[in-house]
Amino acid sequence: MDRDWAEAGLDLDAVAAHAGYSRYHFVRCFKEAYGETPGQYLTRRRIERAEEMLRSADLSVTEICGLVGFSSLGTFSSRFKRQTGLTPSEYRAKHVGRGAALIPGCYAMLWAGGFPGRGPSGSTGQGAGEERNSGEAEAGGDCLR
Repeated sequence: MDRDWAEAGLDLDAVAAHAGYSRYHFVRCFKEAYGETPGQYLTRRRIERAEEMLRSADLSVTEICGLVGFSSLGTFSSRFKRQTGLTPSEYRAKHVGRGAALIPGCYAMLWAGGFPGRGPSGSTGQGAGEERNSGEAEAGGDCLR
């Protein structure tokens, strides 16, 4: 999960299968070990990365939203505010100018792996109405090791 945290299509079923568990057992074991569900962990890691980009890169909030793996600007903004207490724009205004100059957006985009979701024809690769599972589920019970 840490390697592919920015992938918008990161799939809980695939991660669980890679670990050799059903998705429900994986969620229970993950929460027992880390104190949060895989979805909560992934969201926290993505927000931490967004904080770094807001402080250092000259990219719009929308560009950062996509680069850190969110497909919805509204979801990104609400989860960012829940974790930091500030909207992404407020966070940037508070922290920019306290260090080195911002990295130009074109360099930041290339450093982050190019322009995500852009195939040769400029399509995003996601069809209308496709939903992504957040990976959050009720966790409880004991995890057998």
